[in-house]
Amino acid sequence: MRILAITAGTAGMYCGTCIRDNALAAELIRQGHEVQLLPLYTPTRTDETNVSEKRVFYGGISIYLEQYFDWVRKAPRLLDRLWDSPLILRAVSRLMLSTDPRQLGALTASMLRGEDGHQRKELFKLLEWLQRGPIPDVVSLPFTLLIRLAEPLRKALGCPICCTLQGEDLFLDGLPEPYRTECLELIRAHVHDVDAYLAVSHYYADFMADYLQAPRAKIHTVPLGINLEGYPETPTASGTDSKPFTIGYFARITPEKGLDRLAEAYRLLRTEFGLPAARLEAAGYLGPEHRGYLHAVERQLRESGLGEEFSYRGVLSREQKIKFLHGLDVLSVPGPYAEPKGLYLLEAMACRVPVVQPRHGAFPEVLEKTGGGLLVDPGDIRGLADTIFSLYKNPGMRGGLGLSGYQGVRTHFSVTQEARRALEVFEATLSGKTSAQGAAAVAGRT
Repeated sequence: MRILAITAGTAGMYCGTCIRDNALAAELIRQGHEVQLLPLYTPTRTDETNVSEKRVFYGGISIYLEQYFDWVRKAPRLLDRLWDSPLILRAVSRLMLSTDPRQLGALTASMLRGEDGHQRKELFKLLEWLQRGPIPDVVSLPFTLLIRLAEPLRKALGCPICCTLQGEDLFLDGLPEPYRTECLELIRAHVHDVDAYLAVSHYYADFMADYLQAPRAKIHTVPLGINLEGYPETPTASGTDSKPFTIGYFARITPEKGLDRLAEAYRLLRTEFGLPAARLEAAGYLGPEHRGYLHAVERQLRESGLGEEFSYRGVLSREQKIKFLHGLDVLSVPGPYAEPKGLYLLEAMACRVPVVQPRHGAFPEVLEKTGGGLLVDPGDIRGLADTIFSLYKNPGMRGGLGLSGYQGVRTHFSVTQEARRALEVFEATLSGKTSAQGAAAVAGRT
């Protein structure tokens, strides 16, 4: 099958969406399919071999300047090529390009106006370039924030359009008004431009059907999968008895992921539950807008006399990530946001690390399939501390959960299984059977 997969760069940070899109494209290529992974905004950053095209469309600099300067919208394309070069985009994205929705309301709304928005020149450049190459069998969009590409792409290429659902509600809900309402209304007005949606969890399929006011029968669950290359090939236990008990956090450093909640649970563990000297280790992307948040967490622990027991390890390469995870006794990312993905859970369990997560979002279905962790009530910090303490006191339980998670990820959440399910949806879309299959998925959770 020939697949055009559009992805979206995120200003130089490791992003779950980029990692998911790249891993899936790489696996489809490995299986013999012809996949063109086309980045928008900025070059993508992944911790695996990057299979995306070098050329970037809808360059982050261009779309920003076109939003505010009429002369840029009319500028010759030779000038655009300078701004859109991967070298310039990589350099500028580290310093200037923001992914903070609070700063991107007008730009997001303009993009969702499609040909009526300020970035219409970018649409025509993309369509002209695509029409010069092989015509794909199916086009895959990374999220509904690009839904206005669906109709023009179908007209230009004559093929069905699919769209992944993988967490865009968080961005949309972070937009300031009136842009949040306008953007959501624009997406809802064009949900029928997409032939099939691929949700990364059953939870998110149900949630987005209501959120987007989209037909549930058009939404198909394609669970996340990870590339297991480099992960332990034998189920050796994580952590060691010779070091302090180590609690880990591996996600973006941001309030919706809940590092502050884990830090408070750690304080309770050390000051009230009787946990002896231990470690709280965190790693993940830290945006400039959230440095104050991390400083507040560090201050909270220092004031409790626990500052020396906490470390923030920064952004990790793939090799560093696996080593970091394998050194943990338990992982928890107890955020208030009901996550549709939870890629870090799969990565931790692949290293035989048990997890403790809130009972919301995709976490219950992931842990039901893997058996690799425990659930607590969302927002119950004392309950979180109590559950982690039970794992500390019971190494046998900890080891059993770790082994179940290790095996469960390999059985249910490898990228090979994700690719197989995605292909089923693509093939059904081509044959016009997606609505019937979507209805069956709702009934049978297949």
